[in-house]
Amino acid sequence: MAEGERRAAGALEAEVMAVLQRAGRPLNAAEVQALLASELAYTTVVTILSRMHGKGLLTRAKEGRAFRYAPVSDEPGLVARSMHRTMAAEADREAVLARFVDTLSDQDERLLRELLDGR
Repeated sequence: MAEGERRAAGALEAEVMAVLQRAGRPLNAAEVQALLASELAYTTVVTILSRMHGKGLLTRAKEGRAFRYAPVSDEPGLVARSMHRTMAAEADREAVLARFVDTLSDQDERLLRELLDGR
């Protein structure tokens, strides 16, 4: 990234989440910082981990003076949580679901029907 250039919204969170998911175990901020592709200040890593925890994306456990962070779910689970939060914020859920279904491919529509029938 060029100097002075800003990341796209959510890009840093996505990068941190990818590091945590690849690790397969809880990491502290220093470990996350060491594994990130971009060079970030330790305080920046701590801030993003704290924000992600506040959003419910990460769990954390105190270890000594630091926290160890882990994703609350795998990637599909996180996407599903995001979809659920979006739906919960909408007044006209029927319209949102109708628009969503209208944009599904035939294959995805069949898959959704199979999943719903299996409930």
